[in-house]
Amino acid sequence: MPKPKVLYICRECGAQHLQYFGCCPSCGQWNTLDEQVLTPVETAPRWTVPRKSTTLQPLSAKALGEISEQTQSRSASGFTELDRVLGGGIVAGSLVLVAGEPGIGKSTLLLQMAATLGQQQRVLYVCAEESAQQVKLRSQRLGLSAPPSLYLLAETDLEVILQELTHLQPHLAIIDSIQAVYLPQLTAAPGSVSQVREGAAALMRLAKREQISLFIVGHVTKEGAIAGPKVLEHLVDTVLYFEGDRFARHRLVRAVKNRFGASQEVGVFEMGAQGLAEVTNPSALFLGDREPTPGTATIVACEGTRPLVVELQSLVSPTSYPSPRRTATGIEYNRFLQILAVLEKRLGVPLSKLDAYVASSGGLNVAEPAADLGVAVAVVASFRDRWVQPQTVIIGEVGLGGQVRAVSQLELRLREALKLGFRRAIIPESQACGIAGLEIYSVRRVSDAIVAALAPIAPGESP
Repeated sequence: MPKPKVLYICRECGAQHLQYFGCCPSCGQWNTLDEQVLTPVETAPRWTVPRKSTTLQPLSAKALGEISEQTQSRSASGFTELDRVLGGGIVAGSLVLVAGEPGIGKSTLLLQMAATLGQQQRVLYVCAEESAQQVKLRSQRLGLSAPPSLYLLAETDLEVILQELTHLQPHLAIIDSIQAVYLPQLTAAPGSVSQVREGAAALMRLAKREQISLFIVGHVTKEGAIAGPKVLEHLVDTVLYFEGDRFARHRLVRAVKNRFGASQEVGVFEMGAQGLAEVTNPSALFLGDREPTPGTATIVACEGTRPLVVELQSLVSPTSYPSPRRTATGIEYNRFLQILAVLEKRLGVPLSKLDAYVASSGGLNVAEPAADLGVAVAVVASFRDRWVQPQTVIIGEVGLGGQVRAVSQLELRLREALKLGFRRAIIPESQACGIAGLEIYSVRRVSDAIVAALAPIAPGESP
């Protein structure tokens, strides 16, 4: 009897190796190789290139213009913010992956959505990590009603789950989570690379064939990536990430991939005693109390097609250590260091021997370059102990030469600032435009923006 072949598969990057390594040679992670015994199967005959026939066969491919249009049928999820992230609603037969850190609110949001949709259509909630009694207690704690068409299934065997989906034919199904279910045919443990990959593929085939909208929950690794191989993200139609500090009140749901809508769209929720509630005005959440303070500046960040007005706070103070500290919360750390270097080299601000801190109000992660100019103004305002002009927003990217570069969707940002009561805007000179009710200051360099932004005196002081 031939000896079964053994493969070692990395659960971080999905690389396959013929022998065991303590450290994966592909991704460099330690203790991530899982052993998988391959059962011998009958090999199919090798595919060969067909010989050229003298008779012409009709083409199966069609020109793009000949393909008929088909409207995607969507249904509301019960949350306007979630519908926005999904591109307008839940598409029939779509496979959506919901990922996030433990305790961030994935199961809470999906249970609330299931309870809402269960009033009108059949919904199956597969609780693979909890018992049905635990899910029932959580629904009572959240104050949810018991809809007649919401069914619970506490099962980890994927074959049983697939049979239940085929028999019940729900409009919506939720698998919580994909790492907990397993296929009995595979010898690998639940949560391993092969189990996650094959399980997601089987669920995808069933969702497409039966037109069942399927949500699956995925865990994340300590680096913040979805556990399992990257092929899991390629299989699904939409990938939703839960963001935010689990100790804070707000949560962000971001679509990093969406085949039925725009990616990078963001939905904002607030965690309360009754679960997650939608935030109708996210900019008010990230603006803070807007109290005039030295070292604060206001920017307009774009998350997908949604503009968000965010207040930035900076603090520059003398250090007692040989190496000064740099801390960035909500701002990309490397870009923060780059802005500090530009301020010291191009403007002569002596920051090399000072501690520098920057944070975004509300904990929103602002990764786009349009926040550079606001960070620079906030740092200089804290260094000079000056206030930024009231009702002023600052938008622009900072180059290494100290120039202010153009940003995307500028008009959308300006209209959002005007709607929230701002009357002054500092923007790049290359994008000079006019908005009724908004005083525009076009600047070419960072020094010009600082002069236009900083107030000559503190608010409330006499000249």
